[in-house]
Amino acid sequence: QVQLVESGGGLVQAGGSLRLSCAASGRTFSTYAMGWFRQAPGKERVLIAAISSSGGSTYYADSLKGRFTISRDNAQNTVYLQMNSLKLEDTAVYYCAASTTWSGSTSYRVDYWGKGTLVTVSS
Repeated sequence: QVQLVESGGGLVQAGGSLRLSCAASGRTFSTYAMGWFRQAPGKERVLIAAISSSGGSTYYADSLKGRFTISRDNAQNTVYLQMNSLKLEDTAVYYCAASTTWSGSTSYRVDYWGKGTLVTVSS
């Protein structure tokens, strides 16, 4: 059992930046791929970024590429999502998710979910 706890969400003005963090419990964080999903109002939950266990491989959804950056610090059992140039349409609940199997493809099997953190972008 792994517990994932997101933090850093909140209200931000369009064009601004926000950094989300996801802290993981357990002794095997460095063996998991980590990803970020988001679910906007009225939309399905979608994968927006992922990073391999070592940090050597990353994935970004086309709509976010160039604005968002995923990173991890295995010594701190933490994965981050740096969000820049935020737009109104980025408003969503953002979820941290761990995978024991992802290795660079767009298919991401989630083994553990966080509860999510709300990001609201205002004009």
